[in-house]
Amino acid sequence: MSPIISVSHLSKTYAGGRVALKDVSLEINKGEIFALLGPNGAGKTTLISIICGIVTPTAGQISAAGHDIIRDYRAARAMIGLVPQELTIDFFESVFATVKLSRGLFGKKPDDAYLESLLRDLALWDRKDSQARTLSGGMKRRLMIAKALSHEPNILFLDEPTAGVDVELRRGMWDLVRKLRAAGTTIILTTHYLEEAEEMADRVGVIRQGELILVEDKKRLMQQLGKKKLTLALSAPLAALPASLHAFALSLSDDGSELTYTYAEDGGTAPVAALLESLNAAGIGIADLRTEQSSLEDIFVGLIGKSS
Repeated sequence: MSPIISVSHLSKTYAGGRVALKDVSLEINKGEIFALLGPNGAGKTTLISIICGIVTPTAGQISAAGHDIIRDYRAARAMIGLVPQELTIDFFESVFATVKLSRGLFGKKPDDAYLESLLRDLALWDRKDSQARTLSGGMKRRLMIAKALSHEPNILFLDEPTAGVDVELRRGMWDLVRKLRAAGTTIILTTHYLEEAEEMADRVGVIRQGELILVEDKKRLMQQLGKKKLTLALSAPLAALPASLHAFALSLSDDGSELTYTYAEDGGTAPVAALLESLNAAGIGIADLRTEQSSLEDIFVGLIGKSS
């Protein structure tokens, strides 16, 4: 299957010499949720803006649904919905008029039934006649999503879609994103909430200082780079680790009451079983144990640190 978005050797240098993107190549598959992660200033918004035809690249090629974003701009842009970080709405226009105008700007025929369904999905139908300026911050963000979806795009970019939105509304937006994906829409999102990417994304890309340093299936990434930590509360404190346990790279708490063992996520249970056997053979009793697992945030911080 051909990718719905293809980015090849993309670079961007702004006037004054600031390099925003360096030789970025990326393919995004139809119907997936792709999370683009990176610190502030890494190049996330520049990459999205170029794909959406807002910023001109210095070098490289981009296609959206088979249309070259430069040579065939109108056809490519018609396939894309964009929710930028900044609010770009007429604050004195009504909610319904806003989405109706946005649909018309893309040359789509009027379809009030579709727009009603869209606003209901976003919990905005009850405010359809309200001026945008009267909406709460979360409602304005949802109106931005409605604008982006008004022309029924195949591809949706969400640039920090839940910034400033409360937890309950954020989860409501996650549900909407899943519903869109189930209907065949490809979703590309940037987010500072790493639990958002961990919850929703199929694949993850990490960008740093304009370079794409990793693209990986989320589950595979967490298996390959994730860590598990086993903490053992001992029946009696130890003064030091017996030599028979040195192979496990254990750490002993200052008071000798706990052992901590960190092991690879994809290593299975064999190392833990071997550790427990060795503890038993050494006559070390265990009063309690607990496990912790790396999150996507832990992995992200580790990747950024390694690339510094």
